Amino acid sequence: MTDRHRPTRQQLDRLLLLDAIVSLFLGGIALLAPHGLVQAVSGGYNHNTHEVFRLYGCLRIAVGWILYNARRVDDGQFRRTICEALMICYAAQALAVIRAQFTEHSSRNVVMYGTFRFGEGGGMIKIYELPSTSARSTR
Repeated sequence: MTDRHRPTRQQLDRLLLLDAIVSLFLGGIALLAPHGLVQAVSGGYNHNTHEVFRLYGCLRIAVGWILYNARRVDDGQFRRTICEALMICYAAQALAVIRAQFTEHSSRNVVMYGTFRFGEGGGMIKIYELPSTSARSTR
């Protein structure tokens, strides 16, 4: 490895370490989640939901372990493949969550998005207005 690639590699190592720590932490929480937490999150206890939540925790722990140990690998192609796989995985998760929010039969999600995007009562819509001619001439 040349000296000019060292900062990039160190930055990637820090990113992989952060992702590994978060994955191990969240995976541990999901794996050890008590019935009450699952009940609070899902609106009622369901054994199948709890099982899937624990399995997801196992997957996050495995991903965290892989990422933690991948920092020692010197093969650039392998590290690039890991980064691409993580990007695809996180993008797919984001799309799945967004799809679930907008395909739910409740209109609450659309209202929440509108409030987030434009402010309560549409007060932030002014941000998107173009400046008037008079405002430009005073500059």
